[in-house]
Amino acid sequence: MKNFRNYTLIALTAISLAACSSDDDGDTPEIINEEEVITTLNLTLQSGAETIVLTSQDLDGDGPNAPTITVSGNLDISTVYNGTVEFLNETESPAEDITEEVEEEADEHQVFYTPSAGVDAAIAYGNFDSDNNPLGTVVTLTTGATAGTGTLTVTLRHEPTKPNDGTLSDAGGETDIQVTFPVTVE
Repeated sequence: MKNFRNYTLIALTAISLAACSSDDDGDTPEIINEEEVITTLNLTLQSGAETIVLTSQDLDGDGPNAPTITVSGNLDISTVYNGTVEFLNETESPAEDITEEVEEEADEHQVFYTPSAGVDAAIAYGNFDSDNNPLGTVVTLTTGATAGTGTLTVTLRHEPTKPNDGTLSDAGGETDIQVTFPVTVE
């Protein structure tokens, strides 16, 4: 009976030690980068004394209210506009400037600007990540000689493929925010 107790004690100890073994296979745990809340996108376009601001504000996020979209003016034909985009979380007070994080993590972000067929405009990137791939929080928008009405879509992508051909379909990644603004070039 004494041997049986010793064998049982040894078996239970072995099982306990096996159950306590570490699942650590030497890999470091993956750091989860929580998605930031972006309630507001401001695209400011400036040419000389003229400033045009395109704003989308959605304070309830995925709630029932649609975003409020405003455009402070029309674009002039054959004009160069220096642009900056700003991403804010206005659920906090004071508002958190998400643009700072996007620029700090430039290798993991890219802003895309897509004019519709009715808008004669070209976009050139003004800032880049550490590998000289476009970031896009600073841009130059140049309107052509043709007047027209259409849209300008601004999309912030997280972890896009870089380099890419400048299109959303080639970029992959996840969309952090996408806003389509009505635009008139006159």
